[in-house]
Amino acid sequence: MDKLLTVLLVEDDREECDKFERFMDSIEEIRLIGITNNEAEALELARDHLPDAVILDLELHKGSGNGISFLETLKKTCSKFTPYILVTTHNISRITHERVRQLGADFVMVKSQDDYCAENVVEFLRSHKQLIHKLQSRMQNKSKSADVSPFDKRKGMTIRVATEVDRVGISPSVLGRTYLIEAIMYIIGEQSDYMTEMSKKHRKTNTSIERAMQNAINRAWSTTHPDDLMLYYTSRIRSDKGVPTVMEFIYHYANKLKVEY
Repeated sequence: MDKLLTVLLVEDDREECDKFERFMDSIEEIRLIGITNNEAEALELARDHLPDAVILDLELHKGSGNGISFLETLKKTCSKFTPYILVTTHNISRITHERVRQLGADFVMVKSQDDYCAENVVEFLRSHKQLIHKLQSRMQNKSKSADVSPFDKRKGMTIRVATEVDRVGISPSVLGRTYLIEAIMYIIGEQSDYMTEMSKKHRKTNTSIERAMQNAINRAWSTTHPDDLMLYYTSRIRSDKGVPTVMEFIYHYANKLKVEY
């Protein structure tokens, strides 16, 4: 199977987000790793999950921040991480388009053009999938040593964890999904005090983070087909509710994937 193209969606129109999510869910070679309308959260998702591509709306009127600020911060703080940036915008200013290209945007799509739609944006990325992977591989090879770098190692494992979580039906639009992936990665890295670290990072209480994770698990177990759950979640469930606890869930996947790290 060809390598997956992982995508982060930064968009403030809820209806558009739903269209992107539905269409990407129908394409096997593309995986949506997160959706947000918040610049700060978008940067966190990009740093944590290292997507191959970012679909970036410049105007986040219904969210927080904006696309240009996102590009400026990404360029300053993530010099080793270069996702393909596809900008979507209502702005038709050539000066603005030139500015975002200077900041690292690879392509700009104007939302007012006749053929603009979520499907065509995704199809554009899909048509460039091999080129995106080839360019990223070339950049990684420049600093390649005898062993895989910690950066690439973490990226690969984060994608593996996300794949496992996707298989049991935990959607990128569910808040607890990000926390679950982070918690599994912390345990794989033998950081047992993961809740404290996540609480500091997200400025949330341990209770709210754990609640979000459990809600994500509960939702998956109530909506995903039982055959898929039995196929992809092979650990024993001790809870009387028939749903894994947060601890059972994250340690199941951490123990399963640790040998690959």
